[in-house]
Amino acid sequence: MEPTIADGTFHMGNRLAYRLSEPKRGDIVVIPMLGTKGQRSYLKRILGLPGETIAFESGDILINGIFYPEPYRTESDWNKSPFLLKEDEYYVVGDNRSVPIERHKQFVTPRKRLQSKILF
Repeated sequence: MEPTIADGTFHMGNRLAYRLSEPKRGDIVVIPMLGTKGQRSYLKRILGLPGETIAFESGDILINGIFYPEPYRTESDWNKSPFLLKEDEYYVVGDNRSVPIERHKQFVTPRKRLQSKILF
């Protein structure tokens, strides 16, 4: 999540956040890695919400065909064809986009895997 969250820093996560409200675009979330019994997790930013179409063109994200500004991300040259999120799916990605899209951990996840919301 660099440059937003530096390696080795600690932040509080709110496990009740999504019991009281819906996840929002821009939230930074904790998502447990599969197969680690909750011992390792990803920190990712929610960019795509259920029912939206997501694409990347020359590093910029398009949500339902409209450019979405991301002042927090690093430079990127990502390109990705449009894809549609299902009713319970969220598209999450880190802010450090200097790595090629094929090597970056970005994925679609169901709401139930959004473990907590990071508080600053």
